Amino acid sequence: MAEDEPWTVVDSAVLSNTVPWRTFRWYKGQRHYSGVYWSATMRDHVVYESRLELARLIFADFDRSVHRILAQPFLLKAKVGGKIRKHVPDYFLATDHGPVVVDVKPEYLLAKPAVAYTFAWTRWLVEARGWQYEVWSGAPSPELENLRFLAGYRRPWLFDAALLDQLLGTDVAGRTFGEVVRSLPGCDPAVARAAVLHLLWRGELRTDLSRPLSGRHELVRSA
Repeated sequence: MAEDEPWTVVDSAVLSNTVPWRTFRWYKGQRHYSGVYWSATMRDHVVYESRLELARLIFADFDRSVHRILAQPFLLKAKVGGKIRKHVPDYFLATDHGPVVVDVKPEYLLAKPAVAYTFAWTRWLVEARGWQYEVWSGAPSPELENLRFLAGYRRPWLFDAALLDQLLGTDVAGRTFGEVVRSLPGCDPAVARAAVLHLLWRGELRTDLSRPLSGRHELVRSA
């Protein structure tokens, strides 16, 4: 995509094939924790520049309505208040509900005039396209910690397809995580437990993630 392509004609399909606008660097003493995360949604690595960005990335990877996740997707440049302003959003999500542009920022920084001003004109430009704009500052701790834990079971090639099919054919209604794991005769409980966690990550099984995950959690099949 050309740097100066008009925003009003930029197609979301074109954005879905971009690479990060900035080159991420790692150096001793840097203030932010940068890295790469293997995304099950993308089947590839996605970069992040802070632990907070990584948390939002995990939420996007878990969300079944998200089809593509792009970090640092484009540079927005606009004349605002008589001056040329520039901003690179943190993520672009292609979802069932349309494109979503995401900026990640700690809550305590949102009241800073420069931050609020940048996000205000960014929101206006994004929403003028009929897209969604989101400023994300975190999630409740139990849910975030549960997703961080489940993300450890996101890689599909590590799980036996026959065992997953067996679990999906099991009636889980009203049964707890522990009961489902124990219901598979002859299966190593550790292997069965990991398979259930993988299906929770995939969204084919669901449970209450608003409290710390345990063997007492009731499971339900997704519709």
